[in-house]
Amino acid sequence: MSNPKEIFYEKQAETIIKKLNQRKMEGFYCPDVESAKAKLVELLGEGKKSVAYGGSMTLDENGFKDSVTAAGHELIIRENYKTPEEIKECKAKQINADFFLMSTNAITLDGELINIDGRGNRVSFMIYGPDNVIIISGMNKVVVNVDDGIRRVRNIATPPNCVRLDCKTPCAVTGKCGECFTDSICCQFVVTRMSRVPGRIKVILVGQELGY
Repeated sequence: MSNPKEIFYEKQAETIIKKLNQRKMEGFYCPDVESAKAKLVELLGEGKKSVAYGGSMTLDENGFKDSVTAAGHELIIRENYKTPEEIKECKAKQINADFFLMSTNAITLDGELINIDGRGNRVSFMIYGPDNVIIISGMNKVVVNVDDGIRRVRNIATPPNCVRLDCKTPCAVTGKCGECFTDSICCQFVVTRMSRVPGRIKVILVGQELGY
């Protein structure tokens, strides 16, 4: 007998993908990371593309960026830009990139994306700029609705990120959102209910638990 959880993830993804299509976004389901990498390379297509990315443990821990470079595309490595002038140059490259690669903090069963950001660079490029956005999300990010998504981000995703980034926030100490204003990375709350440009946002749902 097939793994019940795998069957559940696949059925759940089918529901979400239908809703994404109604919201002018494209959805794909991959059972594991390796098939998700293959789908990513497929979506990037033929010819060398410029690819920017937002901060994401899903991307960092599972080799998705390596798959981009292995396929012959130009990965805009933002960590290589140090000085104010270089950072400004990097931002220009990112906003004009062919693709922007990221995860999402949460996705509802109704196909809405919920993201919380600090400086806002990740969500800003998701909203506007790059020609295409590819979002890779483990099925652990699925929530019932937007309110549940915000609660998930503030109490499940943000605390370990604050620990990782050495932020002096209450959640890094208690593991629970403290509604803080000091050193907070919960500055921008963005709910994407649809894409104004049909097909610009593509979501790869992966049947594993990935990232925070």
